[in-house]
Amino acid sequence: MNQEILTIEVGSTITKGNVFRLGSNGVFSHLGQGFHATTVNDGDVGIGVDQVLESLRINLGERLQDPHIFINSSAAGGLRMTVHGLTHSMTARAAREAALGAGAIVKLVTVGLIDEYDLEAIREIQPNIILLAGGVDYGEKSIVLSNAKSLASLDLPVPVIYAGNTVIRKPVQDIFESAGIETRLADNVFPDVDVLNIDPVRRMIQEAFNQHIVHAPGMTRLGEITDQPILPTPGAVLRGAELFAEAMGDCLVFDVGGATTDVHSVTDGSREWADRMTEPEPRAKRTVEGDLGVYVNAQNIMELAEDSGLELRIDLLKAIPKTDQEIELTHWLCTRAVETALRRHAGVIVDLFTPTGKRQIVRGKDLSAVQWVIGTGGALTRIPGGEEILRSICTGPGKYLFPRADASILIDRDYLFSAFGTLAQAYPEEVMNTFHLWVERQVEGP
Repeated sequence: MNQEILTIEVGSTITKGNVFRLGSNGVFSHLGQGFHATTVNDGDVGIGVDQVLESLRINLGERLQDPHIFINSSAAGGLRMTVHGLTHSMTARAAREAALGAGAIVKLVTVGLIDEYDLEAIREIQPNIILLAGGVDYGEKSIVLSNAKSLASLDLPVPVIYAGNTVIRKPVQDIFESAGIETRLADNVFPDVDVLNIDPVRRMIQEAFNQHIVHAPGMTRLGEITDQPILPTPGAVLRGAELFAEAMGDCLVFDVGGATTDVHSVTDGSREWADRMTEPEPRAKRTVEGDLGVYVNAQNIMELAEDSGLELRIDLLKAIPKTDQEIELTHWLCTRAVETALRRHAGVIVDLFTPTGKRQIVRGKDLSAVQWVIGTGGALTRIPGGEEILRSICTGPGKYLFPRADASILIDRDYLFSAFGTLAQAYPEEVMNTFHLWVERQVEGP
């Protein structure tokens, strides 16, 4: 085999390239890496890609030999999406889960009948795509049909995905197509009580992302050099987490950046808490905390932190910290970002008082069965102490269902997780093989 593979990640600020070789043993070896500022503002993201390729050639000391190319991107921003369901705890939440990780940013969620205020909010958002859900199969119909008519009245030139009660798929399709609106039909995200089915919708949103991403200047040219779909970067990381969990066990992945902190978990939870769950949770879950960043949103973290009274000098804040004081500040911000993002992502144990006495229930994602906690990208991989930060949140179930103290910690210092998730389109088994070797080397140490 010995096929050369090139992955390109066109991020909002940095474009990264990684070269791999796929050996006859079915394992990827990492040959080199290159970086350059993303050149959206120059009118062509391809300029930055060309610079990355040049740096890779210099680093490798040779020309790339007709590599198989894979691309993921967030350069055009996420799809602006509005989500409309019947209840927030069921169909609206399920639809939102499907959107996260598929390149979409959920700007509005409505439940029940859509009213004039909702319609005005949708007009102001100008979404790239609308997701309509609602009703278990063979359940509620009238409210969903009314919502379809309301959305059609907006006459927005954007596609609508319908992922609700399958009994009324044809009437819903007729309503939108009569208004000249493109309609895409997906399986119901909530086909039955306590059943989540988000993967079909997630795939459909990713298809819409592929059409949207070409609007980043120069992206059309990049689409011509790969025979694979261009993936949303968050979706690539989530796919990497899914394959890691399949290969090595349940995992929790943190990406602490300058503007956001992303958390991905792949786990079904533990049997201990399964019968106390009040709502179903997806096995693969992603949350994005847009107010938690160690640079752009550092002030938010300081205001949220309980010990924000510490004498922290914001003038020491640097995108790339170098001095001891700068590193100390970024370490503190990173710690607080991880702690806050985890509390928002994890399930919480709640006391419920009933006529027969008090009992405990769980709301949210049970992380107590997580075996691996991984830091990728951003601050966790670039400053000292990333392992200690992740170890500190492995306290086991208390008020929150956190990972247990015996969970293993891994730091993705070369930031390969999104690259592996992108490669998984064509090489899922090989990516899992590589994860096995990657973990062995990390556990053994240098």
